[in-house]
Amino acid sequence: MDSSADQIIVADCIAAMADLPEKSVDMIFADPPYNLQLGGELLRPDNSVVDAVTNDWDQFASFEAYDAFTTAWLTAARRLLKDDGSLWVIGSYHNIFRVGRAVQDAGFWVLNDVIWRKANPMPNFKGTRFTNAHETLIWAAKSRGARRYAFNYDAMKMANDEVQMRSDWSLPVCSGEERVKDASGAKAHPTQKPEALLHRVILAASQPGDIILDPFFGVGTTGAAAKRLGRRFIGIERDEGYAALARARIDKIVPAALKDLEVTGSRKSEPRIPFGQIVEEGLLSPGDVLWCPKGRHQAKVRPDGSLSAGPLSGSIHKMGAMMESQPACNGWTYWHIQTDRGLQPIDVLRAQVRARLA
Repeated sequence: MDSSADQIIVADCIAAMADLPEKSVDMIFADPPYNLQLGGELLRPDNSVVDAVTNDWDQFASFEAYDAFTTAWLTAARRLLKDDGSLWVIGSYHNIFRVGRAVQDAGFWVLNDVIWRKANPMPNFKGTRFTNAHETLIWAAKSRGARRYAFNYDAMKMANDEVQMRSDWSLPVCSGEERVKDASGAKAHPTQKPEALLHRVILAASQPGDIILDPFFGVGTTGAAAKRLGRRFIGIERDEGYAALARARIDKIVPAALKDLEVTGSRKSEPRIPFGQIVEEGLLSPGDVLWCPKGRHQAKVRPDGSLSAGPLSGSIHKMGAMMESQPACNGWTYWHIQTDRGLQPIDVLRAQVRARLA
C-alpha cells in the first residue's frame, strides 16, 4: 500500500499538497469554503437563531482574496492528480461560479456539472428568496487531452435501476445519526456532506485501490466512503478538532472484502476487438457459416473478417443490417455460431479474447 495513503494530515491544504508527490492521486474531491458573506444572524420565524456557517475558515476579506485562494489550491491539486484522474468540487451559489471559472483557468476540462437536489433542504425563513434546495458539483478531467478517465458508467446505470444516471441527484442532507457530534452532543461541522453523496461520486469515478485526496477533509465523509468502498484516502484538514473526529469515525468502519466490491463492468473500458482478430486467432476460419438469431439468414466468414452471402459482402455490422433491411445493426449480437448448446452470438468469441488479454 502506498505510504502516503489512508492518512489525515493536519495542516494548511496548500502547504500540505506541496509536500505530496506529483501525479500521486487518482481522484480529488474538494468541498472548499463557500465564502457565504452572511450579513448577520439568520433567524427563524420564532426568532431562534439558525445554525449557519459563521466559522473563521469561511471568511475571506474580498472576492479577490477568495479567487486567489481558489487558484492556489486548484493549481496544487492539479499537480497531484494523475493524467487519467479527475476532480470533483462542490459548492453553493455563493462560490461555485467563481470556482468553475478557476477550474477551467487552471487547465481542467469540465465533464459535467451535477446538481445535488436536497430532498430535505432548510427553508428560506425570511421568505425573500426561493428555498436554496440544491448544490452544484463540477466534475472535470485533468485536461482536455487527458487519457481516458475513470467512469463506471454501467455501475451508475445499475444503481439507477438500469436507467442511465442523470446529472441531477436527489439525496437527503446529512442529518440524524449520521451527523458527527462534538463532546457536547452538538453537530460538529456545519457543512458535513451525506455519505450517500460521496458513495456515488467515488463509485462513479474511481476503482478499488485508488487514492482519493480531499484537501478540505472536515469530519471525514470522503475518507469514510472511500474506506467502505475499498479505496485509499488522503485527507487534509487544518483544524485538529475536526481531524480527531474524522479519525475516530473512520477507525470504526470495517471495509468490505475486495471480492465484494466488484461492480457492473463497462464495455466502454474494455479493449476494442475487431472481428478480423477472431479469424486471425483461429476462433473462426474462412468458410465458416454464421447464422442470424432465428436461423433464417446465413453468411460465410472471409479471411479478412468480412462476411459474404451470395453477391453481398461487408462487415458483420453491414451484413446484419442488409439482411434485416435496417440502417444499422450490432453484428456481434446478430450473427451466431452453431454449438452443441444451439446458436450462440459471436460476442462469446470476443469475450474469450478479452478474457485472455486481461
